[in-house]
Amino acid sequence: MSTRPVPARRGMKRAVGALTGALAMGGALLAAAPAQAVTAAPALPYGTVTSPVGLNVRQFPSTDSSVVGFVGYNVQVGLTCKVRAQNIDGNTIWYLMRGASHERWLSARYVANTGTVPYCNTVLSAAMSAQLQGQHPNAKG
Repeated sequence: MSTRPVPARRGMKRAVGALTGALAMGGALLAAAPAQAVTAAPALPYGTVTSPVGLNVRQFPSTDSSVVGFVGYNVQVGLTCKVRAQNIDGNTIWYLMRGASHERWLSARYVANTGTVPYCNTVLSAAMSAQLQGQHPNAKG
């Protein structure tokens, strides 16, 4: 028989019960932790215009090309891919805007990209390959 008074034994039982509950909860939380470690699919790359006066959108990746639009300062735009073309203040990268019905190009000199932007030869060759597979083998032109 214990030499402790009854209230002390009750307190000890409560402490053991609380400790057991805490350990059980901690184990449940630790078991749930690996599920949170699953990485999400990478987001599509985008860019933010860094020029305080905004940026002209070009038909082709060159300042000799027609201006077909304008993007304001700090505006975010989707980026499909990049190419090396005309050098703008030491930067030869141009981005193809995502979602445009026609080609729309931005000089990377004035765009801070977020995410990995692939080169267009990778992206466009995959798209063309998929399109060609859908054509009839005897089709002309």
